Amino acid sequence: MQLYFIKEDQYKAKVELSLEFYTAESLEDAQQKELLERAGFKGEQDSLCILHEKGLIACGVEALESSCVRSAVASAMRALSSAQYKVLHIALPSCELLAAIVEGSVLGNYQFTTYKSKPKTNALENITITSTSADITQEQELFDTALTIAQATCFTRDIVNTAPQEMYPETLAQLAKDLSQENKLECTILDGDGLKEEQMGAMLAVGRASVHQSQLIHLAYKPKNPKKVISLVGKGLTYDSGGLSLKPATSMVTMKMDKAGACAVLGIIKAVSELDLDIEVHAFIGAVENMIGGNAYKPDDILISRSKTTIEVRNTDAEGRLVLADVLDYAQEKVQADYIFDFATLTGACMIALGQYTTGIMGHSNKLKHHLFDASNSSGELVGSLPFNRHLKKLLKSDIADISNTSSKPFGGAITAGLFLDTFIKEENKDKWLHFDIAGSAYTDAPWDCNNFGGTGAGVRLMTQFLRSL
Repeated sequence: MQLYFIKEDQYKAKVELSLEFYTAESLEDAQQKELLERAGFKGEQDSLCILHEKGLIACGVEALESSCVRSAVASAMRALSSAQYKVLHIALPSCELLAAIVEGSVLGNYQFTTYKSKPKTNALENITITSTSADITQEQELFDTALTIAQATCFTRDIVNTAPQEMYPETLAQLAKDLSQENKLECTILDGDGLKEEQMGAMLAVGRASVHQSQLIHLAYKPKNPKKVISLVGKGLTYDSGGLSLKPATSMVTMKMDKAGACAVLGIIKAVSELDLDIEVHAFIGAVENMIGGNAYKPDDILISRSKTTIEVRNTDAEGRLVLADVLDYAQEKVQADYIFDFATLTGACMIALGQYTTGIMGHSNKLKHHLFDASNSSGELVGSLPFNRHLKKLLKSDIADISNTSSKPFGGAITAGLFLDTFIKEENKDKWLHFDIAGSAYTDAPWDCNNFGGTGAGVRLMTQFLRSL
């Protein structure tokens, strides 16, 4: 599918189908009011009505706001995937809604069909958005930006959705190399020997029972005279069996998504480099596979992390934080960043706290959190803050090591995981760091908003919006 943006008076193609937005109030003045009401259309959010004889698809929205329009357009894309229309026309209601229409179109139209022997074809070939503005130069820039971010989100979704027999630490590292060549990024890869030289004992322990060698990936986008320097750290568990603390069979299905944090930072640096932002961005990924075997790490093991902090293992399924502990330490040593953000499908507890649609944010700086809330409102990605406190930190106490990798009580699991990571953030970086738990928001088994089945690309739109705001 191709997406176009032109002035209204330049649109020459035959209109097969036009998309129009209706609120319950604006429906009263609709030209096709009688037909729409006869079909039962009331202008409710995400409701649709196709009047084939009029070449019209009516989309219900609560209000003409970005979040409502993005979701409605995505719903229309899903409905049209089984229709036979080749050309869709959308008249831009206002400049403020352009990005939402682009993202709804691209993300709602997304399908992952790599493993289908007979994938269902989508007849829709092009979508043209038209504007009545006399000069669309500024709008064209907004269109191009939104399209780049949406495509980076789809790129991220593809990696998340790739099966674990194809996407394992070495192939994820190769994908990063390919991206570095395509987007002219610096690339450094550390394999097993390199990780040993860096004394990354926690990360190495998690991956040592796998036939695949763990990899530390570092991509860097360095424009001239950057305004800020950002480090992004991604949890890259290409598959998580739980290790010896084995997951139940039903919980292991979808564990290919445990690399979604790594995929997000790849999507973010892809978007940033293609938008030519004057922000220096470093993406650090710990690519590991957590498996079982005679040499698997065990509950009761004591691990020595890169920072020399010793860790008592109480549960081998709390492995992502062990990987991030070493990668965060490495990232802080290699780059003096203005901000450090880590993305991880870290805890099911985050879903219990915030639901499956919302990313949990944790850290010490309320000012930085507020900046991210602004980016959330602009990007359409939902975030919620989970507060640190000294009482929960006590639950990570170990009698035989510096810290335990799990809490001694089953409460506040998302926060205690964040507090574990906080242990590996240097004092001078405490107010520069935020942890994003995307366990709920990174993957979905049913469509919602602009997300279809599978990986959502959580973090890409949010962080790209934040970096653009800098």
